[in-house]
Amino acid sequence: MEKEVSDFIQDSGQIKKKFQPMNKIERSILHDVVEVAGLTSFSFGDDDECRYVMIFKKEFAPSDEELDSYRRGEEWDPQKAEEKRKLKELAQRQEEEAAQQGPVVVSPTSDYKDKYSHLIGKGAAKDAAHMLQANKTYGCVPVANKRDTRSIEEAMNEIRAKKRLRQSGEELPPTS
Repeated sequence: MEKEVSDFIQDSGQIKKKFQPMNKIERSILHDVVEVAGLTSFSFGDDDECRYVMIFKKEFAPSDEELDSYRRGEEWDPQKAEEKRKLKELAQRQEEEAAQQGPVVVSPTSDYKDKYSHLIGKGAAKDAAHMLQANKTYGCVPVANKRDTRSIEEAMNEIRAKKRLRQSGEELPPTS
């Protein structure tokens, strides 16, 4: 292994080397040898029997896309990768342009009043709008109409007293 790694380092025309499938111990030894030599190594493959090691020179370290293709069991093709990158950029630009244009306004082709006129009638909405009157005393309830005439403090004190009684296990006194 050391000789193969040394030959790889000496050969300036080679930027990566794929080793034959090997077992876990051999792969571990190869990774150690490669690390000592100052190179980068990765293992690829699904099963223990068919996993192999690929080594790269540091100055030619693989990109994430290249590593992903090796992990999927495919050969790395820089031209395909460049095409995919361009397609991603184009899709991203189109999304940005669509976002800048704002939301799409949707207008229905028919009017719901016409569609449901047989149920609600032609003038039902107008009649309802004319009959609707605003409650001018909204939020102002006369004291005589209130069911509970206690103040907030009195109500909270009574709630606390009931809790204390429940916790002590005593019977609750009748409330008026």
